[in-house]
Amino acid sequence: MGLGILGGGGGGQTIRQVYLGQDGTRLEHTVTLLYAYIVHENLKMGSDGESDQASGTSSDEVQSPTGVCLRNRVQRRISMEDLNKRLSLPADIRIPDGYLEKLQLSSPTFDQPLSRLSRRASLSEIGFGKLETYIKLDKLGEGTYATVFKGRSKLTDNLVALKEIRLEHEEGAPCTAIREVSLLKDLKHANIVTLHDIVHTDKSLTLVFEYLDKDLKQYMDDCGNIMSMHNVKIFLFQILRGLAYCHKRKVLHRDLKPQNLLINERGELKLADFGLARAKSVPTKTYSNEVVTLWYRPPDVLLGSSEYSTQIDMWGVGCIFYEMAAGRPLFPGSAVEDELHLIFRLLGTPSEDSWPGISSVDEFKSYNFPKYKPQPFINHAPRLDTEGIELVVLTVGLPLQYESKKRIAADEAMKQAYFKSLGAQVHTLHESISIFTLKDIQLQRDPGYRNSSHLESGV
Repeated sequence: MGLGILGGGGGGQTIRQVYLGQDGTRLEHTVTLLYAYIVHENLKMGSDGESDQASGTSSDEVQSPTGVCLRNRVQRRISMEDLNKRLSLPADIRIPDGYLEKLQLSSPTFDQPLSRLSRRASLSEIGFGKLETYIKLDKLGEGTYATVFKGRSKLTDNLVALKEIRLEHEEGAPCTAIREVSLLKDLKHANIVTLHDIVHTDKSLTLVFEYLDKDLKQYMDDCGNIMSMHNVKIFLFQILRGLAYCHKRKVLHRDLKPQNLLINERGELKLADFGLARAKSVPTKTYSNEVVTLWYRPPDVLLGSSEYSTQIDMWGVGCIFYEMAAGRPLFPGSAVEDELHLIFRLLGTPSEDSWPGISSVDEFKSYNFPKYKPQPFINHAPRLDTEGIELVVLTVGLPLQYESKKRIAADEAMKQAYFKSLGAQVHTLHESISIFTLKDIQLQRDPGYRNSSHLESGV
C-alpha cells in the first residue's frame, strides 16, 4: 500500500491509497480529511522549538508519514507567549502592540508547526533580520574580524550590542562567527549572553546580543581591583553555573577570561564570546591547542596537548577566581615559556609522580625547567579563607598533580562548602532564572568603588 498527500486546498487534505490487486491491476482509493496533520515516530525537536520534520527541509515537505490524526482548527488570537516561543526570545521582551496587531492580520496560526519559510516570513514581517531595525550608538570595541557597537532596537526600544562581522567575498563568514551563532542559538541560560537576532547583508554579518554594562575586567578596574569577597563569591558561582550548563551539553568555551564575562547593573554575570567554543562530540576527538588567552591557558595545552575536555575551562575558572580575590592575574606570562615558568614556580615543576608521562613530552624536555618546589597558596591570596583556597586548588589542580582529569567539574565546584553562605535555593533555580531573584542574593559595596549602580541598597 502507498500513502500520499495530493493537496490541502480549502483547509482539507486528500489522501490517495494505491493497491495492487491479486491479478496485478492497480486500485486507488481517495479520502479527504479535514485539517489533517502528520504524526511522526521518534519526533525530534529543533533548537528553536520546532520539529526537525517541520523545519528541516528547504522544500518544506513532510516525509515518511507513519499515521494520520484529525484536529479541528480553532482560530485564536496570538499571545505574547506564542510570539516569544516562536522567536526563541526571552519571556520578558517587550514587543510593541502595533507589531502584534500587524502579525495577527497576516501570520499563519500557531496550531501547526511553522515551516522554515513561514518562520522567516513571520520574523521579517515583525522586523527581525533587518539592519534598519537597529540604531548604532557608541562604538564599544574593534577586533580583527568584528566591531562591536552599543545600539538600540526600534522593535523593543531596548539597548543591544551589535557585533558587526565584516565579510570578505573570497572567504565568506569567519568560522568563529559560524561557531558562535550555531552554539548560542542552542544555549539558553540565565548566565549565558542571549543572541536576539542575526542580520545578514552582502558586506557584513551582524549578531544582535542583549546589552550588558561592562565586562569583569572593567568591573575590577572600577573598584581598584579590590572587590568585596561576597561579590567575588556571587560572580564565581554564576561563572560555574553557566559553565556547568555548557559542559552538560558537551560545549567547551575555550576562551574564559574576565573580558569575556559580561555584567549588568544588577550584578548578573553572563558568559560571552563563544567564537572559540566547540561542541565536543566524542571523547577521543582532538582539538587545536591554539586556544584560550595565554594567562588562562592550562599547562597541558601550553605544552601542546590537543586531547582535552571540559577541564580546559576549569583551569581558567581558578585563574579568574584568584584574580578577583587578589586583584591581580595569577599567571601573567609574556610568552608560552614564561607562562609555564610562572605556573611551575607556584605549583612546583611537574615530575612523573605528579604528572605521569610528562618526561616523554618533547615540549617539556626542550624547555629544561628548573626544579621548582610548590609554594603555599595562602601566601599569594591572603584574602581567601580556607574554603576559598581549597576551591582554587581544586580548579587548577592539586599541587604536584597536574593531570587535567584531577580538576574539579563545574557542577561539583558549585556544591563546595565555599558557596554554603549563598543558601540552598541557588541550587534549585530553573536554568533560565537569575540567582538575583532570591531576596538574599545582593551585591555589597566594593571597597573604593564610587559608582552606586552596583551597590546594595541601603549600604
